[in-house]
Amino acid sequence: MKKLLALLLAACMILSLAACADSKEPVRDDPAPATEAPKETEAPVETEPAVEEPKDYSGYTIRIYSNSNTTERTTWLINEAKDAGFTISIDDNSVISGDDKAIQAANENKDGDILFGLNETRWSQVVKGQYENLSLVDWTPSWADQVGEYAYPGQAYGLVIQNVLMLYRTDDLGTKGEELHFQHWADIVDCGYTWYRQNKVGGTTNSNINSAMLYAFTDPASPAGGITVDGWKTLWKYCEGGKFGGDDYKYGFDPLNKGDVQVSTFYSSSLYGKIDAAAESSANPLKGTMEPENWALVDIDDGTYYIAEYIGILDKAGRTEEQTEAVKAFAEWFGSAEVQAAWGDEFDSYPCNQGAASILYPDGVPAIYTLKNFARSTVEGTDLTYAEYVAAHSAEWTNIMTNLGFFWKDDASASAEPDWDNLDWAALTQSAG
Repeated sequence: MKKLLALLLAACMILSLAACADSKEPVRDDPAPATEAPKETEAPVETEPAVEEPKDYSGYTIRIYSNSNTTERTTWLINEAKDAGFTISIDDNSVISGDDKAIQAANENKDGDILFGLNETRWSQVVKGQYENLSLVDWTPSWADQVGEYAYPGQAYGLVIQNVLMLYRTDDLGTKGEELHFQHWADIVDCGYTWYRQNKVGGTTNSNINSAMLYAFTDPASPAGGITVDGWKTLWKYCEGGKFGGDDYKYGFDPLNKGDVQVSTFYSSSLYGKIDAAAESSANPLKGTMEPENWALVDIDDGTYYIAEYIGILDKAGRTEEQTEAVKAFAEWFGSAEVQAAWGDEFDSYPCNQGAASILYPDGVPAIYTLKNFARSTVEGTDLTYAEYVAAHSAEWTNIMTNLGFFWKDDASASAEPDWDNLDWAALTQSAG
């Protein structure tokens, strides 16, 4: 992948040097001709302003917690931060895997300076003070106006946008040219085609897919976690009828790419990169990255469930003002257009920062990011966005799915369908432990 950050910084340096060179008058070694009238006063000599060296903050190790922490991401960030004058400490996903583990570790260890990644469900919980040891420093970066609606003003600001997508094959291994149009995500259970479903409760992507499936069934008065019983019946049908498997089916791209299913779900970040490399893992690969040849997005009236990954500065006990300055400087640097463009280019993600997006996609926003976003729609009967509604009920939903045996890993462990008319929802919404 290209190193946009290096190119951008190099270009800035070249332009700066050129500007300095053009502004200098040539130095004359010969004395002025005798015929030249003497100057009554000498104009002050203009000197070039001193170029201020970037401040070195490397003396303080900035502790970061994140779920956007593949080995490749953590290595890249550590190295780029070092070049920019920062020392950071961040665990890769062999140590911390998933947003729940990242937020739990930050809350328990109480040593964090920066929290980034997660999603709006988690961030709304942090902002509202639901974690005992996590509070945010009041902070507004210079690029705050570039992230639009993806901000908790004064507290946290968007870095990366992604959403869950429903894809289908249009070739002979798919719908054979038939276009798919749903009103709701849950309509997949009646589509007449084979589909992939995940095989476990939990995980960021799995949870977002379930949130998309349940969107059409919100009912604030329902004792079943704010979802109608029909919603849980439909999600059960999704599990029962969907194809699933082991590591080869960890996410929905591979079974669709192999032609094992006709409809599937995947997340927007990495989709284009996956299609670029599709032929490496399939004899019948998906083709056409930006202009699909044998695949398409399902046209869904509701839209899709977006998440934004944010960055915020944690209020860490005992940190000095100078150390806090280093942390703020890092957050300012990491969220900047140039660095977010480099991050997005390296890891196939779409930035919240519109300056970064313009660098990455000068020809316009990719189609997968133009879909309607129902995560920010207000849930009828409440003053909550759907993302906030998910945050308020996510623990109950996890408990319901766990207690009833949703998302079995293999046919041998499949649970019997619940007796929907005789369930104790007050117990099911509580942890079995």
